[in-house]
Amino acid sequence: MLDTEGDHDGEKPKGVFSTLMADGEWLYVKGEYKKAIESFTTALTLKPGEKNCYVGRSKCYLKMGQAENALKDAESSLKEDKTFFEGLYQKAEALYYMGEFEFALVFYHRGQKLRPQIQEFRLGIQKAQEAIENSVGSPSVKLEIKGDLSFLQKDEEGAQPITAIQHLTKEKKQQTQKTPKSEKTTKQLLGEFYSDKKYLENLLKDEDLVKGKTKGGEQLQDVIQSCLTYLDTCTEFWNQEKPICARERDHKLMQQKCSKLHPSAPSEPAQFLLKSLDDIDADLTSGNAEGSLKKAKEVMRTVQGWSEKEVPNKKEVLGSLHSCIGNALIDLGDMDKALDHHQKDLELAKQCKLPEAMSRALDNIGRVYARIGQFTQAIEFWEKKIPLIRGGLEKTWLFHEIGRCHLELNRYKEARDYGVRSVAAADEIADEKWQINASVLVAQSEMKLGNFESCVASFERALTYAKLQEDDSAMNAIQKVPTLLSSVSLSHLLSNIERYFLMT
Repeated sequence: MLDTEGDHDGEKPKGVFSTLMADGEWLYVKGEYKKAIESFTTALTLKPGEKNCYVGRSKCYLKMGQAENALKDAESSLKEDKTFFEGLYQKAEALYYMGEFEFALVFYHRGQKLRPQIQEFRLGIQKAQEAIENSVGSPSVKLEIKGDLSFLQKDEEGAQPITAIQHLTKEKKQQTQKTPKSEKTTKQLLGEFYSDKKYLENLLKDEDLVKGKTKGGEQLQDVIQSCLTYLDTCTEFWNQEKPICARERDHKLMQQKCSKLHPSAPSEPAQFLLKSLDDIDADLTSGNAEGSLKKAKEVMRTVQGWSEKEVPNKKEVLGSLHSCIGNALIDLGDMDKALDHHQKDLELAKQCKLPEAMSRALDNIGRVYARIGQFTQAIEFWEKKIPLIRGGLEKTWLFHEIGRCHLELNRYKEARDYGVRSVAAADEIADEKWQINASVLVAQSEMKLGNFESCVASFERALTYAKLQEDDSAMNAIQKVPTLLSSVSLSHLLSNIERYFLMT
């Protein structure tokens, strides 16, 4: 009796830790990064040095723009195991967003060497190389997958990465000072912050003012100078890095529309639209939804003032801009206005008979309805999109999302059927991650239908794919499914497992 109680007490911290980890991961998915950090931090007090916990917290820091903290946690996840590929990826991401593209490139390569099948490392290598080329013309050292990068490990273990980065940053600044940017370039890069920069520079010229102190005792001169330094750093970073991540479909459509302008039309409209699209997309992908919305509205007003001669495909362009505005409004939480703009995009796409634009609009309308819990309407619009699908990845994602909506509406048979279709689509393109996601959807639907043997079979299928992908976290989650399906905690457990896969 005493031994049993002792065993139970010994397992309690492990259970609490798992709960904290699951909460942190779910909060991260929901975008509540501060709360997620709190969960991961508390979990680390129970299991100091847990590498997955450090990676989870690092991802949150990166989302909040705290790249140095993200780097520190990524480093901590690698202390015991330098080959921990998730830690390597997180370290590379943190370095990339600190503007240390060459360091990031090294660790993207190291991760790809360990896990060549993981696409994120290949994409990381691509974006780091492009950022370096945008900055200096071409990489100073061309790295290849077959190369041996072990020469860096000694330096990495013997020195603090932050210190090394600061040293490199100092060297870069010294090099940059040799080729000062023009005021025009600075104005373009800073945008609305340029006037703030000029205002601060004028304040610094006021000798009486800068001698003063703040209520906290800081010298005003130091405060102003630190603000200017920050803006200079932003200018430098934005000058080096252009938006080079994969564009959403509506971005590609917009570019196609700009390229279709009549040859006799002046080049300014096309150049203006392409540049504006980059700015709108860059703001949205960086989390600046307000800036993206403002620019999209300004561009729309400009395009509305153009004639059909200047922009023969004016309706198509306006449809794309409605889509951009709608996406920004989704991020800002204004679902009613977002829905209105996506519906306008759909109307223009129908008028112009553009299947791709119709698919985009139907996709976004369904997404809005799903976000506000109106799953029946989401299904209605997403099912209209099915005949317009292009590509296996879009198909498996769409079937999965429709199935999820049916599951929310307690339509378990329909949820299972769409889950099966999602599995088949994922099999066609051999996408292991979506094979896992779709199999989990089928498993949960089968459980709700009382088909427990089929439920277990679907989870076994998901486990097989997790092993192929060498996803230890996924395997651990699936293997926790009890063999006795009468367990009262099964429903909760399935829900947690599903949340994990949706997160990944």
